[in-house]
Amino acid sequence: MSGSVKQPIERRGDLSLPLTVRRKVPVNTMHIFCKAGRTLGMAFVATGRMEWLWQRCPKEAVFLSVFRSMLLVSCLLLVLSVSMYPGLQSIGVQLHSAVTGSYVPGHHSVLLINSPNKQAAKDIGRAIMERRLAASINILSRTSTMYYWNGEIQDASEVLMLVKTKTSRIQQVIEYVRSVHPYENPEVLSFPVEDGNLAYMKWMDEAIPED
Repeated sequence: MSGSVKQPIERRGDLSLPLTVRRKVPVNTMHIFCKAGRTLGMAFVATGRMEWLWQRCPKEAVFLSVFRSMLLVSCLLLVLSVSMYPGLQSIGVQLHSAVTGSYVPGHHSVLLINSPNKQAAKDIGRAIMERRLAASINILSRTSTMYYWNGEIQDASEVLMLVKTKTSRIQQVIEYVRSVHPYENPEVLSFPVEDGNLAYMKWMDEAIPED
């Protein structure tokens, strides 16, 4: 057959490609196609496994999601409760008294404060009342006092104040008294109220605003 030129053939196994075609399609391309096929197949397998797991345990997945949501809400409520603790405590005490008809011991306190004279006691007492830190203050008559000072027994006359307030307000009263009292180390002692007239306790709660 004259006039026809046969191209050389390269044989690899059962694959026969003309050399001119082989130069245009490198062998590496076949490896890339194979790897891509394997990767795609693994992706399908992984997707099938995820669907299988979801079908096997949808209840567990839903439970975990709900549990995480409830845990987050609980933490938020805990933080909010701590920040509002004094106010919530006061509301709880009032609800307890209204439902049970009994008093919660320690919700109110009486503070004993000394003063060098009646005028100083009035000034301090009025300032405490103006700041809404107490419901009522009694200023007692001048009393005789004995106390140790610089290693010796001292005699003096003083005026005592009885400050009736909420227990949650005690620290505020103490800080204010120390800032204005003429004594370097004033006497401020608190005594919790264990029981009393519920109507009077309710009036005290109304007279002193919420914390």
